[in-house]
Amino acid sequence: MDRTTLQDTLYPQCPIRNILSRLGDKWSLLTLYTLEHGGTLRFGALQRAMPDISQKMLTATLRTLEEDGLVSRRVYPEIPPRVEYALTGRALSLLPHLDALIGWATEHADAILRDRREAKTRGN
Repeated sequence: MDRTTLQDTLYPQCPIRNILSRLGDKWSLLTLYTLEHGGTLRFGALQRAMPDISQKMLTATLRTLEEDGLVSRRVYPEIPPRVEYALTGRALSLLPHLDALIGWATEHADAILRDRREAKTRGN
């Protein structure tokens, strides 16, 4: 299922496939995390905070998060136009779960990376 798919065709009511497939990509959670810690940010500030994301991918990620009601986009009628991104109430309700996942990953990262190296040396 790609990031533009609205529902999984085989399991259209499955929340894991329909919601987490869009959140679980490489950039969505990092974008939410960055907005959590940076507050309302302009596109350029977001991109500087995540220097390894391309402009095209950040645009697609923000569009997806906006479609899912997790990020709000506010355009100011200025020249040049100013656009700001912020977390919505829905995203704020997700943050405790995201923070718990980050905490778990931090707590177990060393052991997981060690297990991966060991598995690789065993030839698995």
